[in-house]
Amino acid sequence: MTIKEFIGKQGQEEIVAAIKQAELDTSGEIRVHLESKCPSDPLQRAVYIFNYLKMYKTQARNGVLIYVAVESRKFAIIGDAGINNAVPENFWDSIKEKMKELQAKRSASQPLDLPSAGSAFKRPVGGYAAALIDQAGLKGYQVGGAAISTK
Repeated sequence: MTIKEFIGKQGQEEIVAAIKQAELDTSGEIRVHLESKCPSDPLQRAVYIFNYLKMYKTQARNGVLIYVAVESRKFAIIGDAGINNAVPENFWDSIKEKMKELQAKRSASQPLDLPSAGSAFKRPVGGYAAALIDQAGLKGYQVGGAAISTK
């Protein structure tokens, strides 16, 4: 599965919208870099990507890179000198902790250790497809080697 398939068009649009909104509230120039697997330590990889993208060339040295290796389930956040001087001391750690919380919540509700075809449902307004599956009594339903998650 490619990153574009993993995120989907709606996911890409949501990420772009979130970055635009965040950039309205800060001088930071934010990029999100997604790849399937992290070939090394995620922070070292993020530094490599940051430099490869020449994010240090922003006028105010305010580049921010959010690096995520989807299959490896690793991530790192780095900011250039200008943005680091403008945020509280533990700012990036608090963002990473929030991301870890969200990742743990997702792990608890989705079978991330099994192959997945993803969801073919459009999220109902004000609800979740999982609730509809549960109401229909289909959690754990299996046909051949394919099954609906029990989570």
